[in-house]
Amino acid sequence: MNAPISLFYVVISLIIAYLGRTYRFGFWGYFFSSLLLTPIVGCFLLIASMPVKSSSKDR
Repeated sequence: MNAPISLFYVVISLIIAYLGRTYRFGFWGYFFSSLLLTPIVGCFLLIASMPVKSSSKDR
């Protein structure tokens, strides 16, 4: 009975991590924060963070 809930929890955490892969904490940072702090908190962290600036050599 708890297996579908746990699977849903991990899948939501993976989705948040995938969306955060180009942000400050990266994939693993958002994945572990979503697992440890709940996916809702991970989503708030994702919304509050800024994307990583790409280093372009166009000057």
